[in-house]
Amino acid sequence: MAVPEEELNLSTLKPAQKRKARKRVGRGMGSGKGRYSGRGIKGQKSRAGSHTMRPGFEGGQMPIYMRLGKKRGPYSKDAMPVGPHRTHTVALNVRDLERVFDDGADVSLDALVEKGLLKNTRTDVKILGDGELKKKLTVTAHLFSKTAREKIESAGGTANALREPVEKKRKTRKAKPAAAEEPEVEETTAEAETESAAEAEPEETAPESEEE
Repeated sequence: MAVPEEELNLSTLKPAQKRKARKRVGRGMGSGKGRYSGRGIKGQKSRAGSHTMRPGFEGGQMPIYMRLGKKRGPYSKDAMPVGPHRTHTVALNVRDLERVFDDGADVSLDALVEKGLLKNTRTDVKILGDGELKKKLTVTAHLFSKTAREKIESAGGTANALREPVEKKRKTRKAKPAAAEEPEVEETTAEAETESAAEAEPEETAPESEEE
């Protein structure tokens, strides 16, 4: 016979899952969490509020983000008048243009937003040359890679750059000129003969005066 279900009332209420007792610390040595209450002996992490340290805090020693090398230039986003040190661009390949736009279309920044290739026009766009492009397109973007420009122009289109590419000038160190050696002056034969003659002749001594 099927066991009849208990009638639900205040006396038959039960939790859906068994209650798990919380481990209470600091309740004597017999509880297993007495004396130091699982915090060890002394130290920063044994004190109250010790687990509210900021990320990257290393106990007062020089943190790793300060030990690493730094790049030149301002890092603040609102650094004036130079501006942020790092700039970001959105990369789009020519295969995306081939897939989305029709032949002879005018590819502008607003058109890229309408087609869903770009979220907004606040970030610079750079066209890269990955993929194939067979459609004639008039593409307007901030930057173009060399391969992308070649593929767009080979298909009969034009690439209009809103920003001129910056040519990086390599610094060349000038070689230090070698120290010029002083040429040794060769003694003439006449000077050499006079010096040898002077060495050969004894020095003449003045005659001593005879005492009267």
